[in-house]
Amino acid sequence: MRYYVVADPHGFYDELISALTEKGFFSDTGPRKLIICGDLFDRGEKAMELQELIISLMERDEVILIRGNHEDLFVEMIENLEVYLNYIKYTHHYQNGTYGTALALSGMSEEDVERYTERFKNTIYRTPYYSKIIPSMVNYFETEHYIFVHGWIPCRIVRVGLDERKRFFAMSNWRNATPKEWRDARWYNGMDAWKSGALENKKTIVCGHFHTSWGHSTIDGNCSEWGEDADFSPFIHDGIIALDACTARTGKINVLVIDD
Repeated sequence: MRYYVVADPHGFYDELISALTEKGFFSDTGPRKLIICGDLFDRGEKAMELQELIISLMERDEVILIRGNHEDLFVEMIENLEVYLNYIKYTHHYQNGTYGTALALSGMSEEDVERYTERFKNTIYRTPYYSKIIPSMVNYFETEHYIFVHGWIPCRIVRVGLDERKRFFAMSNWRNATPKEWRDARWYNGMDAWKSGALENKKTIVCGHFHTSWGHSTIDGNCSEWGEDADFSPFIHDGIIALDACTARTGKINVLVIDD
């Protein structure tokens, strides 16, 4: 099977289409699937178009969806909307684009939500994103040689040294981790966990969530993290491929093509 793998498209539909077209996904007539390593929406402006694309791929069994931390954030926001609503503009849901995604998918304005909160929530419940896409997402997907996740596999974290640096230790039974352990793992910087040696024997972990320039600058030391020389290409080493190109900043989406 040929897999086309991306991470963190964050609603940047045009950029995703362009990247997949360049890599030949749409013209590939052989057995192939798209793997998205989490964070479908929030920040980009074409949530509706991306939602339609994902549904069409699901209907043809051509996509594997890994759950990201932004999917968790979306569900948490909707479930607790009445709590957030009076100060929504000051929440991380607003700043990170989660609320904007909900508005785009519902077709309602901020004023509508304030006046018709229950109708807004019911509309969201009926969206393909909430009713079909999120429920279909998995914590990880595994092939013979690869493991695909959002942040990293669940780990035990220990802080060491005077600066309390994080050390990650992979759980031996991470595949059966609890829902909370998986939620926590979706927030990990996978490159940092890899640096600690939190690996899966003889397999490469493919992840998103954290911008790859962090690894190129902090671990490889060959560029700055955010400067003009920052490198947002895939971070590839033995045991890891990190893909998040920080699309909101770079306009770029990395696509990994593998046969496994």
